[in-house]
Order: sequence, then C-alpha cells, then structure tokens
Amino acid sequence: MNIIIPMAGMGKRMRPHTLTTAKPLLPIAGKPIVQRLVEDIIATSNEKVDEIAFIIGSSFGKDVENHLLKVAASLGAKGKICYQDQPLGTAHAILCAGDTLTGNVFIAFADTLFKAEFSINKDKDAIVWTQKVEDPSAFGVVKLNAQNEIEAFVEKPKEFVSDLAIIGVYYFRDGDNLKKELQRLLDNDIKLKGEYQITDAMDHMLKNGVKFYTDQVEEWLDCGNKDATVYTNQRILEIKQHTEQLIHESVVIENSVLIKPCYIGANVIIRNSVIGPHVSIENKAVIEDSRIINSIIQSECIVKHGHITMSMLGKNVTYIEKPKELSLGDFSTQL
Repeated sequence: MNIIIPMAGMGKRMRPHTLTTAKPLLPIAGKPIVQRLVEDIIATSNEKVDEIAFIIGSSFGKDVENHLLKVAASLGAKGKICYQDQPLGTAHAILCAGDTLTGNVFIAFADTLFKAEFSINKDKDAIVWTQKVEDPSAFGVVKLNAQNEIEAFVEKPKEFVSDLAIIGVYYFRDGDNLKKELQRLLDNDIKLKGEYQITDAMDHMLKNGVKFYTDQVEEWLDCGNKDATVYTNQRILEIKQHTEQLIHESVVIENSVLIKPCYIGANVIIRNSVIGPHVSIENKAVIEDSRIINSIIQSECIVKHGHITMSMLGKNVTYIEKPKELSLGDFSTQL
C-alpha cells in the first residue's frame, strides 16, 4: 500500500503561526501534526506501506523535506517529496503524487488528526472515512443506501441528507483508476469554485460502477485554528500519556509543580512555576515564575511571570509580565 499526504496549504486560519511554519509541521505533544498522522495510520492499519508521498510547497525548504523523508524511513517506507505550488484544489494536490497513485492507495489530508482503528478491506473498491457531526450543513457528507454503500456525495447540504461528514481520509483499491479520474478533471477543466476537487472525481467513479463504502473514526481532531489546535493537543496528550514518554530526561524542574498530562521537550528549564494540565513545551524553552494551562509553547521560548491559558506561542518568543506592586485596602476588588 502507498500513502499520499497532501500538505501544501498555507494554513491562513492559523496565522501568525503559519507565517514561518507550514501548518502540518506545527507541534502537537512534541511531534509535527503530519508525523503523528502518518505514525497513527501505519500503527493502526496493519498494512505494509511501501511508499509515502508528501505533497508540499517548494518553499518549505530542504530541512522540512529531510525531516519528512526521515519520518517515512523510520516507519519502514520509502519517502517521496512532491510539489504543489498553486492552490488548485484537492484533486490537483493528489495528482501531484502521480507516480505513487498505483495499486492500493491511502490518502489523508494533513489538516486533522483522529482516533481510529483502520481495518482496510482490500476487496472494497473505495472507503471514505467519516465522523458524525451535529451540523452537517458545514461539511461535505456521504449519503448511504440500504446496503450501507455510498450513493451520493453532497457538499454542505442545506437540507438534511446525512450527518456523516467526510474528514479527508480515503482508501482506493485501484490507484491507477483514481489517477485517470483526477486527470480527467484537469483535462476537461472541471472545477468547483475555481478548484479541482476529489469529490467530483469520486462522483464520476460512483456513476461508473465503483462501489464506495464508509467507515467511521472514533474521534476527529481539527487543527484548523488556534483554539482547535490547542484542544487537539489536549486530546493527544490524554491519548498518548500511557504509550509515549512525554517528559524528556534532560528537563530541569526546580521548585515547580507539573500537572499531567504534559509534554516537556529536551533541555527545558522550569523554575518556580505550575505547569499543566494539557501543556506542551518544546525543546530549550525556559519557564520561570509562571502558571501555564492548556497551551502550546514552542522551542526556545522564554516565559517569566506569565499566567497563560488556551494559548500558543511560536518559536523563540519572549513573554515577560512585570510583577505588580499593590496597595489595596480592606474589602477592595481589582479586576
């Protein structure tokens, strides 16, 4: 099986954090989003993965490319870097990894993480993973027939047709056929809102006899904006606290309290502080005289006298609050 990970998007909703770091490379509990995505797919699918194609922008740089290739190698697969430099839609992005679109193909967009056990039935033509949502009008959804086969893909339905939202994870038994269908969209300039969409290719495949099925994930974790990413960090810490070493052995903790689950990276120094729960602090950060809850602090940050919650600090941030001198009389209230 081959895996394709489209991740070339600019992540505009995550600015300012994506001005210098691509969204899929932002850290969640000590690992980039895309690394957690690929590791979880392979760990839970029980399928031999031959090749992992990462679709990125050419501006990401060699350090990013080398990191992605190492991720693939660490999982026993060949890594491949493909480029998408124009935002022309999901179908165009996948087609950028054309040579990898052969045989059994698993596609996962690096916008979300999820909790699931991937039991792939190779006899099925295609599988689209979904999650039940309260408001399907904000999502693309699948409509099922009496045999639990997908009979239609509906984009942001105004009237209720299904509450099974498409999360951007797909399996195709015949990657070569998918490649042909994606190329058909480009050759005939079939677009939706100016972009080539994978759902248009799947619609055509459905009408031509390809049978689509759905499987549901246990939990769908979004990384689309700051609040969602902080919540995803919280959930991943809760899920991984018993299976991963989240506190690096080089951490220095002096006169401080650590409320787990937390991730604390290499060479972090914490003094006179209370950290947690649900805090990730990346390598070489220094935290002094502070209280931090439910936040992501990236590498080489300095935080002093801070009271931080539901926050994200980028790399090399210095945040220092000045201690206050107070003189308040009896029965005073200061907000």
